[in-house]
Amino acid sequence: MNAPDRPGDVIRFVGVYDADGTVTGELSYWINARLGRAHCALCEITHGTFRERAEWRACRDELAVPFDTYHRDDQPEAVRAVSEGVVPVVMAETAVGLVVLLGPDEIDACGGSVAAFDEALEAALGRHGLHGG
Repeated sequence: MNAPDRPGDVIRFVGVYDADGTVTGELSYWINARLGRAHCALCEITHGTFRERAEWRACRDELAVPFDTYHRDDQPEAVRAVSEGVVPVVMAETAVGLVVLLGPDEIDACGGSVAAFDEALEAALGRHGLHGG
């Protein structure tokens, strides 16, 4: 991967799940999601019942830049500050900072579809004048 040389070049994507990353947090989310008490639209796109979806891995691997994910309790402070704590969220990191690309409503609108998410991500890049997806 080449280092970005323009302010609109994306260095990496950052996604934050609406779930905690501890063992207790993961287990709690898994149980509550099955009972209809918890919902993370980004989790539905990237993960199946027990593991990461193959379709998501293939999509992520085709991106020109890394796509890093965090949980709401282990996200970097700079990410939390830009998103104002709103999760799930997907951001682009550029040479000039972080840009929110997709918020909870846009991610939820993908309906768990990796293809719809990929389209939404590309559209968001275009709206923000960014490149690198």
